[in-house]
Amino acid sequence: MKTKTKTLFENYFSASKSYDELLTSKMSIKDNWKTLSKNILNIGPENLAIKQTEINWLLAENGVTYNVYNDPNGLNRPWDLNIVPYIIHQNEWNQVEKGIQQRAEILNLVLKDLYGNRALLKNGIIPPEAIYAHSGFLRACDQIQYKNAKQLSIYAADLARGPDGRLWVVNDRTQAPSGMGYALENRFSTSKIIPELYTDINVAQPSNFFNDFNTLLQNSACTNVESPMVVILTPGPHNETYFEHSYLSSFLGYPLVKGNDLVVRHGKVWLKSLKGLKQIDVILRRIDDTFMDPLELREDSYLGVAGLLEAVRLQNVTIINPIGSGILENPALIPFMENICKYFLDEELILPQIASWWCGQEKERKHVLADLPSFVVKRIDKSHREHIYFCEFLDKKALKNLKKEILQYPYKFVAQEKISFSTAPNYIKNLLEPRKISCRTFAIAKDDGYSVMPGGLVRVAPEREELFVSNQRGGTSKDFWVINDKPQPNLQNYSWSKTNSSPSIDINDVPSSTAENLFWSGRYIGRALITARYLRMVLSQMTHAQYNDRKPESESLKILFQSITKITSTFPGFMTEDEDVLKNPLNEIKDIIIDENKIGSFAQSMQSFHFSYYALRNLWSRDMWRVFDGIEKHIKNLKKEENYTVYKLTSFFDKIITRLIAFMALTEQSILVRQGLLLYFIGLQIETSAMNIEKFRALLIVNYDEELEYEILESLLNSHESLNIYRYSYNSYLSIENVINLIILDKEYSRSLTCQLHRLKKDIDKLPATNKNAELTLCQEKMNLVISKMESLDLEDMLEIDQKSNMRQNLDDLLSDLSELLHTTSMSISDTYFNHSQPQKQLVNRNITN
Repeated sequence: MKTKTKTLFENYFSASKSYDELLTSKMSIKDNWKTLSKNILNIGPENLAIKQTEINWLLAENGVTYNVYNDPNGLNRPWDLNIVPYIIHQNEWNQVEKGIQQRAEILNLVLKDLYGNRALLKNGIIPPEAIYAHSGFLRACDQIQYKNAKQLSIYAADLARGPDGRLWVVNDRTQAPSGMGYALENRFSTSKIIPELYTDINVAQPSNFFNDFNTLLQNSACTNVESPMVVILTPGPHNETYFEHSYLSSFLGYPLVKGNDLVVRHGKVWLKSLKGLKQIDVILRRIDDTFMDPLELREDSYLGVAGLLEAVRLQNVTIINPIGSGILENPALIPFMENICKYFLDEELILPQIASWWCGQEKERKHVLADLPSFVVKRIDKSHREHIYFCEFLDKKALKNLKKEILQYPYKFVAQEKISFSTAPNYIKNLLEPRKISCRTFAIAKDDGYSVMPGGLVRVAPEREELFVSNQRGGTSKDFWVINDKPQPNLQNYSWSKTNSSPSIDINDVPSSTAENLFWSGRYIGRALITARYLRMVLSQMTHAQYNDRKPESESLKILFQSITKITSTFPGFMTEDEDVLKNPLNEIKDIIIDENKIGSFAQSMQSFHFSYYALRNLWSRDMWRVFDGIEKHIKNLKKEENYTVYKLTSFFDKIITRLIAFMALTEQSILVRQGLLLYFIGLQIETSAMNIEKFRALLIVNYDEELEYEILESLLNSHESLNIYRYSYNSYLSIENVINLIILDKEYSRSLTCQLHRLKKDIDKLPATNKNAELTLCQEKMNLVISKMESLDLEDMLEIDQKSNMRQNLDDLLSDLSELLHTTSMSISDTYFNHSQPQKQLVNRNITN
């Protein structure tokens, strides 16, 4: 045990300079941590390394991400969870819990007052400038009445150890607090990968908290409907915590929507579904205040819903948390919280808070300016790091400029004392090292108070001496354990006693943006698969040509190269007169594979699919995410190649095609038709049919001599995965007549154009009727015309060759007509089900900015 201790804790004891969660002042392990330390030592350094790798793998496989803006490694950075949890004993947590409940209640009363009687301002408890100078105070929200007993439904507090060893409140989060979903995923991942950590430790589970959370959502409807319609409003896939939005949508069972999914009509909020409008009762928002309503707040917002505030005034919809609650995140409130607490509750604050001085008061301003390097200075209106000044690190010029700005606009600044975050053990490179941490815990409103999550989200600084604790700056996370001397239930029971029985009971209720993303997911993945198969066929023919000592300039290869450009629309490509392109075809093919900026390329199709796929991540299963993650890894590995060869590119497509097919199969197994799978099928069939038509036009129209025609037909059947079926069906020499019969006319062959178009018509007929909308009739009419053309085909007419052009002109005209009809069918589907009304405009620009 001593050897293990020395190995794991090497340099830990001597490196700990600030308050440490693990160690006493005498450098011995605290009682609360002894059992966990014993479990860690029993697992051992080698197994800990394995388990950490497994956790990293699990999070990546499950698609747990945290978006970091301008990250050179890409937008969707994997979530980083350290294997060693952070622990607090229930005895200490009891006091923290009471303090969180008290603070949530105080802020709830502040919120009601600031948009109501404003007694706090009238009685001098808070200076008016501290409120009105903050953009979080929204005049449009003044005097709005709410039916809920508590306006502040969700509260989050950022906690850190103060110099006295107690947990202090550092920040209040009230607009749309994030972290609950990540905290839950941390618990699931840790308990699954390393249950040995829990040996002889009683850890409180958050199941009751999330049951309370669901009850809150259900009970927040303005009217007493039996099954209220609850939605989660997200800014979209580029938001930093989008994973959590989709995670909570799947976990709680409520639709994830964007602003353009919703519309206000007659003072009510409606969900734009495939069939029409469905009234919304409760909106759990993940969008900041000023972006929620472009009519009354930020005119340039595309995230919110025009007219939403009016629906709130009319008490026709509940927003959680209410629009305007961002004022509670104002750090200028902190210096006055003691007095506010006494005013409302006649109590002392249970939880200490970071000492703060609002510079709008003369005495406090002089105190701050007298020793400015000793403080951390914040603008009251910003929470971003670039608006926080760690004055001890500023040079004389920067200090002078800051002092000048404070004197000019004193009400805009708050100064706070420096506090040193405590450290906790982090497992790094086979060692336990101290890292600075901060915690975030959550409270949910109940009739009799607030329910507090036992634990929460722990954020860890990335480096040993790093002062900042931030996910955006590369920090990691920990599971947060509240431990008890009494046994705790190990079962994490998330059983909603009352829930929306069917938020999306059938295809009619699918949100329009979800339907649109499913439709385009089908189109993009269909395009990617056909492109991949066709390029693989051409690469195979190139290998065959080299094997037979034929030059790349051979006539059949030239036709195939040009067909690549026609099918993918990557013009000019091989249609150029530049002879170097045909002499070095691999360069053009490589660009089509990996160049995301090349319109029509395989890479661009996969990139477009990624965006649609990511927007729908609340629908995808974990197996689907794993398969897709494997596809992206293969694409990244290919881009790292320095020497591209025909063999490497062919091998790449062998792997990709298999995974694309697996993903498509999982899609059918993971999503119900009533959840929108029908739209995915329609998009897939439209794209597959359209690209096959282009393939047929590229290879079947021109009349070639017998030998060349044989090579072209064989290549076509290979790319269509139909060569073996052809041989089994016809048992004869390849002929243009039989090929057309099989891949265009055969009504029983699933890959034939006729079969695909009949399936497409059948699915389009299943789309919801929209009150006899003419555009839906147009959609069905176009498909009826497509089927009519297919059923009236005459094979002899299609085979007829125009003597002047040496082309099968009738076949080309037919395929061209079908292509145009499919295009208009697709457009009519978009116009009927996906398109949204033009954004409404403010008559007066309110100039609200953040």
